[in-house]
Amino acid sequence: MIIRAWFESRGVKRDVILIQDSAHGTNPASASMAGYRCEMIRTTPEGLTDLDALEAALDDSVAAVMLTNPSTFGLFERNIREIAERVHANGSLLIYDGANMNSLMGIVRPGDMGFDVLQLNTHKTFSTPHLSGGAGSGPCGVKAFLEPFLPIPVIRRGARGYFPDEDRPRSIGRMKSFYGHVGILVRAYCYILTCGPQGLRTASENAVLNANYVQARLSPHLPAVFGGRCMHECLLSTTKLQVSAFDFAKRLSLLSTTKLQVSAFDFAKRLIDHGVHPPTLVGAGCVYFPGHLRDAMLVEPTETETLESLDRMIEKFLRVAREALEHPEMVRAAPHTRDVGKILPSGSRDGQPAHDQSLRHPEQAGLGANATQGAAGTARLPPEPSDDTA
Repeated sequence: MIIRAWFESRGVKRDVILIQDSAHGTNPASASMAGYRCEMIRTTPEGLTDLDALEAALDDSVAAVMLTNPSTFGLFERNIREIAERVHANGSLLIYDGANMNSLMGIVRPGDMGFDVLQLNTHKTFSTPHLSGGAGSGPCGVKAFLEPFLPIPVIRRGARGYFPDEDRPRSIGRMKSFYGHVGILVRAYCYILTCGPQGLRTASENAVLNANYVQARLSPHLPAVFGGRCMHECLLSTTKLQVSAFDFAKRLSLLSTTKLQVSAFDFAKRLIDHGVHPPTLVGAGCVYFPGHLRDAMLVEPTETETLESLDRMIEKFLRVAREALEHPEMVRAAPHTRDVGKILPSGSRDGQPAHDQSLRHPEQAGLGANATQGAAGTARLPPEPSDDTA
């Protein structure tokens, strides 16, 4: 709305917002709610914005391009300055979806990357609740030329202290009754003050380190979709998982290479039985991508997890990978430990009881992250390659 007000003040009408095909579903939703038409810009096989596709889409109908950087793929858009130059040369603006700012705090400023408008999520990055955990709040930051159009009230400081300024004739108006979710913003502000500049940078560095550690540990079994280093989250593939002789034969007595026979959805649901909250199936729960990303999982450990907790989680991921090879029907029917289960097709073998109930209820049977092979339990996980380091 700020962008539209700016264009209208200049007597220009533009009604298109360009959005990455890797974006959260809330991006096109919010643009549509503001009255724009949305067009998608494809990504390259490397997971980055396709510059040729962007150039072809830029015309005098495009008001802005909305990007998340790092993207939902967990990748930093290394061409961001060139993207900004092309967008601005077209007379368009660049919007920053700050959903993944937790990987860049104290390291990179959105304004320096060329963004004109910033919507900053306080959840995740600044510790506030998300979705059903409580009311959300997303402060909006702009470059100076857009400041007159900010919603009212704007908090200013005068001779008698701070006061809400509502005398702003070019403002887009009030967006929320009273002053919005003030409690959420106070919590985020307290978090920022508590951490300080160096603490915020350390949080981002740890978020990136943790994600790359998880990716490195899991990559022999759940390869990274795009390879290379990630940022705050890693995108892992289940479709590429192969059972090599080195990885599994000695442990599972398999005679040949076998491909995983369960989907990412099944894999994620089975993690629930092991006491792990399932990872995001690509698109942050808002969008499911086609093709080779259909069975990808997005894992974001955040900066708060210790090495010990990451190792416990990784071991459970690998155990489910082993179960998917040895007991695929059981994994396809997961979860088994919740009051609400999966609806299975009529006549499916997936609904048949497992030979050993301890397989269905690993936590109750003591077959958690540190379990080894027992007479009726799950086997110890296969060894990882010795050069698998993070």
